[in-house]
Formats: sequence, structure tokens, C-alpha cells
Amino acid sequence: MTLFRQTAAMAVIALGTLGGVAMTPAQAKTFVYVSSAADGVIDIYAMDGKTGALTPAGKVEAGKLVMPMAISPSQKHLYAVVRSEPFKVVTFAINPATGGLTPKATAPLPDSMPYVSTDATGRVLLTASYGSHKIAVSPIGADGLVTGAASQVIATGKNAHAILVDRTNKFVFATNLGSDQILQFKLDAKTGALTANNPPAYKTRPDHGPRHFRISADNKYMYVLHELSGHVAQLALDAKKGTLSEMDSVASVPPESGLVPGTALAPLSPTATAAPGANTPKADEKPKIWAADIQLTPNGRFAYTTERTQSKIALFTVAPKTGKLTYVTNYQTEKQPRGIKVDPSGKFLLVAGEKSDRLAVFKIDPAKGTLTEAGRYPVGNGANWIEIANLR
Repeated sequence: MTLFRQTAAMAVIALGTLGGVAMTPAQAKTFVYVSSAADGVIDIYAMDGKTGALTPAGKVEAGKLVMPMAISPSQKHLYAVVRSEPFKVVTFAINPATGGLTPKATAPLPDSMPYVSTDATGRVLLTASYGSHKIAVSPIGADGLVTGAASQVIATGKNAHAILVDRTNKFVFATNLGSDQILQFKLDAKTGALTANNPPAYKTRPDHGPRHFRISADNKYMYVLHELSGHVAQLALDAKKGTLSEMDSVASVPPESGLVPGTALAPLSPTATAAPGANTPKADEKPKIWAADIQLTPNGRFAYTTERTQSKIALFTVAPKTGKLTYVTNYQTEKQPRGIKVDPSGKFLLVAGEKSDRLAVFKIDPAKGTLTEAGRYPVGNGANWIEIANLR
């Protein structure tokens, strides 16, 4: 099928679905997008900024095993990665009035990519491949569309998992879960090209498995969630050199959980029809740690992480002067929580569970960071990634 015919067909699906659903009131300007891998769709919700309540606003077909997504800095486009063959990224235009998604372009990706992000200019798309041990750079046109193949593909250590720019947009970091390292690159924002920094990698603690990470708003610290140990490492980020060094490491999984360190899993098959099962131990073994996602509140005061084996969310406070993390508690949540997201106001935490048919919304206490359930909403099968557009 040609790109034109494929895009046109997807547009018919999107418009038909949205046309049959009561659309968002004109005053609502915050929209939530959840990719449901097993269904191959992206569910759309309008969010009430005061209560956190979600109103379904339609859905759009993206492709089987749609997983990671990213919203452009302009908030005008959403990029959705499809991990079934042919591997691709779909660019959707975001309707600022309704939150609806209209497919505008499809571009090939070099492999199954479980992570996607953009640089601060919105001209560079970054992806990482766990199964093929590589990262890629794809150009984003001035119109916000990704239309061509990757301009750069770089071999990495084992199991590349996440890739992000720093706040200066001069440096890029990519975790390698299987090699216990974080690659350090320099970014040429004009060309989108990555070059290895000096040193080219920061070595994390052995057998911890660095997975997802976030960078503090002041660009002083990186917080890395380790999938196999559940620890969150606080790393100092040298904003002039773009290099990392460890400051502290705090457990997100308390000893009383009974969980033991996990092991790296095999990559997701491009022909899979459902979310991966738990990090299942053998008959004579204890259940294993299987950490997934990490988010910071916009004010930098709180951090949240997820653990999939026992379906928990961990809360940490963040010291304002030192950035030091202090573990507070864990909360039960949706089964196998792969993706979480704090809304732009910092008032709510949204949680998607791959083995749950509900999307959870928690209210965040502004003083303590504690969570109170505010609502649960129907979502598609294999829900795993959440993005939020703030169109105020």
C-alpha cells in the first residue's frame, strides 16, 4: 500500500471513530493519549484540569504493537512508533479544539524501537531498539512530519532502552540495560547528527539494568530507574561537558516485598499479539523485580516509579537543594504498570497497566506527593504508553 493510500485509509478510520463520539467541550484544552498495543489503537481523552476526570474523545488506529509515543515541543503533532512489521513511525496532527488525531505521514524505522523522543527544537526524532542494540536519528521536517528513513543509525551496547536530550539540547543520553551503561553523545541541533562524547559511556552498577530516566528541570541531575534492581540512581549531570557521575542510589522496592533482582528479558517479537508476561521465576525461585517507568513532577519535588511484578507505584521526595531522593511508600495500581505520566499541572498521575482494562488517575497531594485515586477509565488492550498535550 502506498503512503498516500495508507494515510487516507487511516484518516477515514480516525474521522469515523471520532464522529461517533461526543467530542470535548471547547473549553477543555488538555488531552490524554494512551497507546494500546494489542488493539493497535491510540485512545484519546479530554482531561478536566480541576478534577482529573477523563472524558473519552475517540480513538485512532495506528498499527499492531503501537507502543512508544512522543508529542512535539509545539504540541501540534504526536509521533507513534509501531513495533510490528513493517517497523514505522506515524505522525499524527493534533486538533487543538478536539484533541483528535489525523495521520499525516508514515516513515520507516530501522527496527522495533521501544522508545521515542524529540529534541527541544522539534526537528530531530530519536529512537532506541532493545532487541537490535541500536539507536537511530530521523529528521523531522519544518512541517513537523517524519517522512523519510533514519539519517543515522548507531550500534550500541546490549539492549538500548531509552534516549533523551538534556535541557540545553546539546547532549543526548541512551541507556543500555544489558550492558549496564549510559551512552553519552553530543548533538548537532542543525544537522541532527550525534557524535560520541568523551567518555562515550558512563558505567552504572553491574547487573542493575538501567532502563528509563528523567532529567531535572534545572539540568543538574539525571534520575535513572534500573529495571533489574528497582534502584533509582541520582546522577550529577555536567551541563558544560554532557557527562554523568553517580551521587546516590535508592531502592524503590522495599525488602519486605519478597522480590529478588530480575534478569533481562528477551525482546518483544514483532508478531506478538499481547503484552509480555511477567518476569516469571522458575518453580524454585522467588518472584523478580521488574521495574518500568519513572516520572518527575513539574516542580521537581516528587518522583514516581513503577514495578510490574507486584503492580506497584513508588513515591520519592526530592530535596530542593541537593536533588537527593528519599523513598516514602508504595501504592497498588493497575496490573503490570508499564507507563505513567504526570499531567502538566503536576496535580495528577496517570497509570496504564498492560494487563488491565482500566486507566487510573491519582490525585497528587501538593505538600507530600501522596496519591489518592481520583478515577479509573476504560482503555484498550495492552495499554502501555501515556502522552499528554497541553493546548492552553
